[in-house]
Amino acid sequence: MTDEFAFDLVAIGGGFAGLVAALRGAELGLRTAVVEQGVDEHYRCSSRWAGGIFHVSYHDVKLPPEELVAAIGRQTGGESEPELAAAIAGNCARTVDWLAAHGAAFTQASPIAWHRFTLAPPRAAVAGPDWQGRGPDRMLGELRRRLGERQGRMFFATRAEALRLDGGRCVGLLARRGGEAIGFAARAVLIADGGFPGNAELFRRHIGPHPERVLQRHAGSALGDGLRMAEAAGAALTRLDRFYGHLLSRDAMTSPGLWPYPQIDAVAAAGIVVDPSGARFLDEGLGGIAITNALARLDDPLCATVVCDAPIWESAGRAAQIPPNPQLVAGGGTLHRGETLADLARLAGLDAAGLAATVAAYNAGGSLSPPRSGTPRPIATPPFFAIPICAGITNTMGGILTDGHARVRHRGGGVIPGLYAAGGATGGLEGGGSTVGYVGGLIKACVFGLLAAEDVAR
Repeated sequence: MTDEFAFDLVAIGGGFAGLVAALRGAELGLRTAVVEQGVDEHYRCSSRWAGGIFHVSYHDVKLPPEELVAAIGRQTGGESEPELAAAIAGNCARTVDWLAAHGAAFTQASPIAWHRFTLAPPRAAVAGPDWQGRGPDRMLGELRRRLGERQGRMFFATRAEALRLDGGRCVGLLARRGGEAIGFAARAVLIADGGFPGNAELFRRHIGPHPERVLQRHAGSALGDGLRMAEAAGAALTRLDRFYGHLLSRDAMTSPGLWPYPQIDAVAAAGIVVDPSGARFLDEGLGGIAITNALARLDDPLCATVVCDAPIWESAGRAAQIPPNPQLVAGGGTLHRGETLADLARLAGLDAAGLAATVAAYNAGGSLSPPRSGTPRPIATPPFFAIPICAGITNTMGGILTDGHARVRHRGGGVIPGLYAAGGATGGLEGGGSTVGYVGGLIKACVFGLLAAEDVAR
């Protein structure tokens, strides 16, 4: 081992969770550091590529905590850990205030109420990647700059490999930098490396058989290192089969200009999703994240097509912040249009008789198979539209189980002293129920990063 460093708190991962924890810890008098595998200040991470909206289950973060707890419960089918739901609901307002006091510029990105706290400048309403110089990119730079002002350290090109344990307590970590081993002694270690969306083996084991047929809608830097290290230390893990992601044009599999936007979620939830035979095979009313998860579990995740009519395309198609109508075609994506369902089926490569029968049964209402949540809208007004889609994974929802202070729970009970986790590496808050409920990646990362640092300082 070539180097040995000593800190009070070391965060693994330079996304929002790790940087917030390190900066808050330094603010409270701790010696803090961030271990980041990226090679320089422009390192890739999913926080940098985020949309920048701070919300709690699609609700304004300044709502009363009891309203936010109820929203989380509805969104996750009541399966979220009550302690985690209470922690995020009770601390989200002061977290955005803390971020604003530390350089975050917030704007109301749209008339939607829960877009009130969006990092500025927001993304432009265009297809394709648009993260450079946008709010999350700027905020990461500002957090890193302020960390340096408080003598916090950032170790680039450094990949954490193993936790150091002494008598069941985490006392540091081992890492590798430039091919050489380095060690960190620490009172506490925070795992904040984003989960495992970039690990194909873990994807196959926990989510679906064909990660190569699912769009990797993330930075590619979250490989499950933290999950592996925590499990080896005895950490309790939640179910690992759910993830946050969106529906995208199937052309995004080969065209970088069609991801991470536009998303096809709203159109799919308002219309129907069919296989090549023209048959429905899932509940569209559960929403885009649930549909995305369902597709990723299939033997052929690239088999699906969204079908809708003109009213849906002109309403749901224009509803998103970066809407598929018109950004799908503007970005070079496929949009089939037919004056009749038969014409549409021919253009989209669907079985015409099967599609006609599916739409007729759907429009007739009554008992549908599979069931359809919500109130279906008829697909009856030409022209009709078809969009070949794919599932895109952004970050995993399952992972390390923590308590309300971000302390990692031991699978045998209690917590692992000195070990914390925050952000996409953790589970227990999101993903519950058939709706695959989403609470909000940015607010989750920042709240629990803040809470971890404050607990270490205590």
